[in-house]
Amino acid sequence: MTYMMSLFSLGLVLGLIVVASNPSPYFAALGLVVVAGFGCGILAGHGGSFLSLILFLIYLGGMLVVFAYSAALAAEPYPETFGSGAVAVYMVMYLLGVALVTCCLYQDWYEFSWVSAEEFSEFSVLRGDVGGVALMYSLGGGLLVVGAWVLLLTLFVVLELTRGLSRGTLRAV
Repeated sequence: MTYMMSLFSLGLVLGLIVVASNPSPYFAALGLVVVAGFGCGILAGHGGSFLSLILFLIYLGGMLVVFAYSAALAAEPYPETFGSGAVAVYMVMYLLGVALVTCCLYQDWYEFSWVSAEEFSEFSVLRGDVGGVALMYSLGGGLLVVGAWVLLLTLFVVLELTRGLSRGTLRAV
């Protein structure tokens, strides 16, 4: 389990480096999907299987919309890839930064503290993530409504910004 969680953590960090270093929206969106997959794998490894499944499905739906709009706005015939000079320099700089921080903080790293919520199952009646989902819907109902309203407002703002030449706000082309 420790090897699997280390693999998920490494994939998460490498995916974040891909997102941070790539100026093309095509490969940055692909990096975000990879980051979402590894992040949900980490959540599932800690016992939140329901939460990771819901987060992955919702995040992939949102990423599909973001990728469609970013691909429509930045229609490059030859986007910069991982082999481009500037992207490779940024990736090496970010990898060196992560390696430096890892070397500085390695002595305080304890992989044995990675226990899932299921390790204490003899003290609990429910699974680790079911109680959190129930609490989110009972006490966090207002926040869920506000979050849904903000997402709907964001959708209308993005649709207004990408309308085109006729009446779009930021389209100067």
